[in-house]
Amino acid sequence: MFKKYNRIIPYLLTGLMFIWHSVLYAQQQMRYPRPEFETDYTYPTYQYISQRSPVWEYIDVAVLIAALSLTSWLVLKKRSRQGIVWVSLFSLAYFGFFRQGCICAVGSVQNVSLALFNSDYSMPLTALLFFLIPLGFALFSGRVFCAGVCPLGAIQELTGFRQVKVNPKIEAVLGSVPFVYLGLAVLFSATGSQFIICRYDPFVGIFRLGAPYIMVIFGVLLLVTGIFVNRPYCRYLCPYGVLQNIFSRFSYRHLSITPAECINCRRCEPSCPYGAINVSDKDAVDEAVVKPSAGRFLYPAIIAVIAASFALIAYNAAPLLAGVNKDVMLAKEIRLEKEKGIKAVSEAAVAFRESSTSEEELFAEEINVIKRFRAGAPWVGIFLGLSLGLGFYRRMTRLPRTEYEPDRGRCVSCGKCFRYCPVKPN
Repeated sequence: MFKKYNRIIPYLLTGLMFIWHSVLYAQQQMRYPRPEFETDYTYPTYQYISQRSPVWEYIDVAVLIAALSLTSWLVLKKRSRQGIVWVSLFSLAYFGFFRQGCICAVGSVQNVSLALFNSDYSMPLTALLFFLIPLGFALFSGRVFCAGVCPLGAIQELTGFRQVKVNPKIEAVLGSVPFVYLGLAVLFSATGSQFIICRYDPFVGIFRLGAPYIMVIFGVLLLVTGIFVNRPYCRYLCPYGVLQNIFSRFSYRHLSITPAECINCRRCEPSCPYGAINVSDKDAVDEAVVKPSAGRFLYPAIIAVIAASFALIAYNAAPLLAGVNKDVMLAKEIRLEKEKGIKAVSEAAVAFRESSTSEEELFAEEINVIKRFRAGAPWVGIFLGLSLGLGFYRRMTRLPRTEYEPDRGRCVSCGKCFRYCPVKPN
């Protein structure tokens, strides 16, 4: 009887978390300043929630390490899909609703970028640890952070009721979007322009019950889409997933579909909703699998050309990309007012007129920002070109496989393939 309802319990607990969080949110509305007017009314005494102590930040790091260690054990040793789900539920409750999506390994990419290229910014140690620790675990045991620790992945995992296979060509195109997102996030944060990962986080509004309506709607749409196309944000948007993908390919150990030698029964082939299982070539014709070695000198040249082309495109697009910077936007607004008489009415323009900064200083800062973008944009282009070129190379050349195995980069170590394998541990 317990096994029958065991799969339902996580979803019931998730619903309770939403209700609990809503109650807390309603209570916190009383924290706004009281209106100032004279009256005989006596205000009731409220207990205000104090700010979190810095000690809690290190508790967060300890919880992160514990959750990653437990997930690694569940993936590599215990091979328990059920255990992974329970860790995901805990991570959703703690890092999602209790910590309200912050501190966040996904957003820490921006902190690291800003710290590397801006000497005035002092990066919190906990943010650096949240960036490095999951990558360290990825080098040792694969994408266990994505499997059971990331609250963004956990909230999507709980809505994946059905499984719809995405066309491999569409999957390849959509799978390139996170690389672009990562490149832009690094460029914008390194130039001190925007933290776009945090600004456009689709689930933080759900965790905090407070965000622009458009982002809440976007998050809900992703969850609805996730019913059929599992983990759409993780697969087609998450910038930190790109780093997890890269590091996991060099992992010391990784999730394996079978605990022993694969018997090529093909039962696991349809089990992965992410298309991350590399099928066996055991029954294929060798000529259709092994590519000729004549292209081994041609492919590096093609990759170099692609990287150089993307760098040139990014360099020329730098002034356009710099438009996200607040100083550049303000300079354009002031220039339009001077040249075309279009009055600048934004809050930034009003604040600028009341400040002691001259227009010449503003325009000079605009030029400096564009220069920074021109210096950084080509490196983003090279990164995107290399990613595309290496992906093309990986698809065109590979050795034959004798068994079914997970793609170390794309596999999120969710463990859904475990129960399909008839081979039992010795």
